[in-house]
Amino acid sequence: MRAPALYTAAASLLLTTLAAAPAGGAPAAPGAAELRGTVIAAARAGTAGIRFGACPTAEDLPDAVQCGTVSVPLDYARPDGRQIKLTVSRMRATHKDAHNSKRRVPRQGALVYNPGGPGASGMYFPLVGALPEWKRLAAAYDLVGYAPRGVGRSAPLSCADPKHYFKAPTQAPSHPSESYKKERVAQAKAYARGCAKRSGAALRHYTSLNNARDLDVLRAALGEQRLTFMGASYGTYFGALYATLFPSHVRRMVFDAAVNPAPEQIWYRNNLNQSAAFEGRWTDFREWVARHDDVYGLGATADEVLRSYEKAAARLAVEPAGGKVGPGQLQEAFLSAGYYDDYWPHRAQALSAYLKGDPKPLIQQAGPHQEAAKEAENSSAVYTAVECNDASWPTDWRVWDRDNTRLARVAPFETWDNVWTNLPCAYWPAPRQQALDVRTGPGEMPRTLILAAERDAAAPYDGALELHRRLSGSVLVTERDAGTHGIAGGPNPCVNGYLDAYLLQGRLPVRRAACSPHPEPKPKATSRKAAGKATR
Repeated sequence: MRAPALYTAAASLLLTTLAAAPAGGAPAAPGAAELRGTVIAAARAGTAGIRFGACPTAEDLPDAVQCGTVSVPLDYARPDGRQIKLTVSRMRATHKDAHNSKRRVPRQGALVYNPGGPGASGMYFPLVGALPEWKRLAAAYDLVGYAPRGVGRSAPLSCADPKHYFKAPTQAPSHPSESYKKERVAQAKAYARGCAKRSGAALRHYTSLNNARDLDVLRAALGEQRLTFMGASYGTYFGALYATLFPSHVRRMVFDAAVNPAPEQIWYRNNLNQSAAFEGRWTDFREWVARHDDVYGLGATADEVLRSYEKAAARLAVEPAGGKVGPGQLQEAFLSAGYYDDYWPHRAQALSAYLKGDPKPLIQQAGPHQEAAKEAENSSAVYTAVECNDASWPTDWRVWDRDNTRLARVAPFETWDNVWTNLPCAYWPAPRQQALDVRTGPGEMPRTLILAAERDAAAPYDGALELHRRLSGSVLVTERDAGTHGIAGGPNPCVNGYLDAYLLQGRLPVRRAACSPHPEPKPKATSRKAAGKATR
């Protein structure tokens, strides 16, 4: 019997069943010990609750937000063993009707949010309640964020000394030489060793499956019989694991910018697909810049804009801007434009100004900020640990080299940078898990909502289609001809209408719906526009 079928039974019955020795000495089902541990931990958390109070100064949150902690087992197979504490933030439901001040909106429970990563913290999520797009949800729900295991103050992971984490300036060759590849392989091996050295035996327990189990313990600690959850990006993956493991515990779930959950995609092939998709989004950005050549002077076609970018990269390779912005920092800054189109005016302005002789905007946007090194190193450590632990990866460098050399011929912008980010997984010292087959059957849980932008590069659209196929009763809402990574509560009122109708009233379309794209960003003139076009 495949493991997911085991999880559809009621938790109380499972606890009784799994506590007994298997008949005839037969081995327990895969994941049975962890499931039993989750039931035990959730029961404890439900009794203890969360003692919310003033947030620690380190969280830098306003007084309206309360903070607390919830204890979870490091290893769910040993629920009485070492416990770790996850930090939690909350802003209580306001009960305020945005359109009728005399009407008190009834509370619907807690809305728990994860922003993705792996390695991102949701501690600031409650602050969205002040935004116009979120006020209706903030009236009905306690907005709850948290830092997953390993992140921030939640049993933080580290793989390197934060003081030496930012290395700048760096190169970013689209077609690296053999000597450069050899250097990066050595760095990946050293990073993997650093993760093992700094985290020890605990390293193996930072996984997506444990993130899903932690989510059920958090649900219980919040006093929720069933979970209302919104996950973005990577948060959709362990949200989908949660739906597979605990379908009877689901109230409502939103998957925003869905990751492809197919076991064979986790995570090596997902990263290949992501690199390919970023090439298309990089083209979208350059075409937008070209349409505003009168503002930026970077070229009237996407190819001309590319030549302006390559000229800047070549110049930075010889003389880094401010001594710290080289081609690597340039590429990283422009990669963020592939995630969010509201960055487009700022990045175009910085590139234009740099080529006209003013490096300050580029230094400000692309330069490393040492005060953020600790947080950045922690986020990188969690990302690496979770993805490397979750599934098998190629352990032969020749496989990586072959696959990505081919891909870089047609998608050079992000391919090799993505390799260097993930290459420690080839040399990972901890045991690998087998990816769970995400799947729910008819009637196993309430209907869920999937949101996706058609040209999202970080979570390519095929992932949303695959998740939609695997979650019975799910509804897919697509923002056409748009590529922002994460569209819930953003600038598209059509998308937000579906989101509010679902979370506030439980209403969904039959199976699929589509929204027109949100407006493109408006260009932002450079301070030296009158100086003429950047030289190309």
